[in-house]
Amino acid sequence: MSVIEEIFLEVSPLKSLDKLQLVEKILTSLNPIDKKIESIWADEAEARLDAYDKGLLSTVCAKDVFAKYQK
Repeated sequence: MSVIEEIFLEVSPLKSLDKLQLVEKILTSLNPIDKKIESIWADEAEARLDAYDKGLLSTVCAKDVFAKYQK
């Protein structure tokens, strides 16, 4: 049995949330989080929310967006 199969058998009984947390840790180890980029995205999200709250930013229904790109 391969190491991967052994690990899979060991984690299979875990609860879904625990499995998701494990997957997140594995993905983060493959692609570490860049705190500078995360900070920039957080600032951008806050700015967009602020603009939306002030009525400066319009929204589009998700249904319309998906319909546009399904064509």
